[in-house]
Amino acid sequence: MNFVRLIEKKRDGIELTGKEIRDFVLGVANGTIPDYQIAAFLMAVYFRGLSRSELTSLTLGMRDSGKTLRFPPDPRPVVDKHSTGGVGDKVSLPLVPLLACLGFRVPMISGRALGITGGTLDKLESIPGFRTSLQIDEIISIVQQIGCVICGQTEDMVPADKKLYSLRDVTGTVPSIPLISSFPYFPKKLAENPQALILDVKYGNGAFMKSKHEALRLARVMTKLASECGVKTRAILSNMNSPIGQAVGNWLEIKETMQFLNLKAQPSPSNPLFDLWTLVTHCAAHLLILAEKHKTLKNALKAVTDCMVSGKPKENWFQMLHAQGADIHAFETLLSKDHLAPVVIEIKSNKKGYVFKCDARIIGEAVRDLGGGRLVAGAEINHTVGIDNIAKVGQQVSPGDVIARIHAPDARIGSTIAEVVKTAFYISDAPPEPAPIIAQVI
Repeated sequence: MNFVRLIEKKRDGIELTGKEIRDFVLGVANGTIPDYQIAAFLMAVYFRGLSRSELTSLTLGMRDSGKTLRFPPDPRPVVDKHSTGGVGDKVSLPLVPLLACLGFRVPMISGRALGITGGTLDKLESIPGFRTSLQIDEIISIVQQIGCVICGQTEDMVPADKKLYSLRDVTGTVPSIPLISSFPYFPKKLAENPQALILDVKYGNGAFMKSKHEALRLARVMTKLASECGVKTRAILSNMNSPIGQAVGNWLEIKETMQFLNLKAQPSPSNPLFDLWTLVTHCAAHLLILAEKHKTLKNALKAVTDCMVSGKPKENWFQMLHAQGADIHAFETLLSKDHLAPVVIEIKSNKKGYVFKCDARIIGEAVRDLGGGRLVAGAEINHTVGIDNIAKVGQQVSPGDVIARIHAPDARIGSTIAEVVKTAFYISDAPPEPAPIIAQVI
């Protein structure tokens, strides 16, 4: 195969055949195409896009390049959720055990930090002993026993994906709609053989899609592609201009997940966890509808809320942690500590008023620069660093009130990042108009 010619065709806007795309996937999977040519192809796709036929061929080609999950017959539907990525996006962590308690099987194959967004696997690996690397038979066994698992893809599932996923992050091609649609998420989701899928397509300054219009376009592409592949799918369009919850950073988001799982009642709109609650419960409710367990969103949300406040999802969370090797005693010991990073720096408001803006992109970049994310694919990350106690938009503050805490590896880096994080906030005299976190569902 002359891969240079394939790059040239895509560069010039000429549609590729199904065979050419399958050959590309095979070359990526078996290592015969060098990274620099894959990178050139990704950039050509970024500027030229993919046709419907090309997109479907790429998605199915990647799915078929490896093994898939085959579950035994069971009345519990297999479902999953995918987010296009955001800042403080910890929705999957409480959602997965919640779905298991609602009568689903959830074999969530997740990824690592990409751009300014954190990775679910990186967050879970801040828990002592937790294993994200499982074999296919282990995944199936754990899901059949407790209803859920969160892990990375195995070496023999969608083998081309890891290379493409890592190269997107370092070639400036993360925001490409065709690339977001076709990989890294969809071939992995297809390899799980799900019956239903909920998508959280984010937009705003903390997301890959900057506008609602872009997010809507992506959501339509993704839901149509899923339908063509035989998976019932809905997409939630959600606002990502501000961080979700009050914590950003791997361990800090695990701590906030535990706060969420300990909720005994639905939080009020003024509660800092209300945005996380909204996303988690609506994702679960729409999956109940897709699986035909409920007909209306109102009834589905009631069922989800009743389950959430019962405490059962927290029990299932610990069952999942235990099944995947976590040291529960060590985990609970760490939870009792205020912080794990060597240095904590408070950022305080210098005026009275209301938080009008908290820029998610600035927060995400700050956490990445603290060492909590990656500038280079495959780089080690620091699980202890991040930002918490982040003041929410609309929150009333007075001079001296803490609006964020920097968890840093040392004082020098912490002080530098603190100056940057201060620019993420704008305090106004009047409260801002509240913006719904979920803008649309398709």
